[in-house]
Amino acid sequence: MKQAILTMLEMQEEMNTRVHDSWREQNFEWYRAIWIECAELMDHYGYKWWKHQEPDEAQVQLEIVDIWHFGMSCLLQNERDQENLASKIASSWKEQRSESNFRDIVEALAAETLNDRTFSISIFSELCNSSELSFTKLYAFYIGKNVLNFFRQDNGYKEGSYKKIWGGREDNDHLNDLLNTIDNTAANFSELLYKALEDRYSQV
Repeated sequence: MKQAILTMLEMQEEMNTRVHDSWREQNFEWYRAIWIECAELMDHYGYKWWKHQEPDEAQVQLEIVDIWHFGMSCLLQNERDQENLASKIASSWKEQRSESNFRDIVEALAAETLNDRTFSISIFSELCNSSELSFTKLYAFYIGKNVLNFFRQDNGYKEGSYKKIWGGREDNDHLNDLLNTIDNTAANFSELLYKALEDRYSQV
């Protein structure tokens, strides 16, 4: 687990540096992105008692992966020693499923983030367990979303020219399709996924 966490931290550091060379000095409000993503997560899961709603499990899990991006960034903001940080995350990770209600866990994560402006690994791991998102699956999804984020940057996301909707579907939906067709244990998984995204994007 520690090695996988370290790999993800390194990739997140690279992504943040791609967005801004001196990203730490910018003091971006990672905590704000986290609680807003929690609200989006709740919307995909469903909370409206006045209408019928079924959780969109695929989108729920992708939203959790988005939270993970911002959560790692929040932790990396003040910890440059990635090896040490990976050890701390691994030791705080909870493998067992919580008995708490999914919505309560989401709100607990958002509340702690707002109150302390930090990111709780223990609560986040409970959230993963509650949504049947194993650590192995989180890792595969994170790699996929990281590749998508680089793809967005390469195709004008920062400049505003990137088309997030392809053929009436969000790029997240296309990513989900491709994650089900490409072997995520392949040594060149990220390269294969990038090429598949490129092929699809060129057809719209």
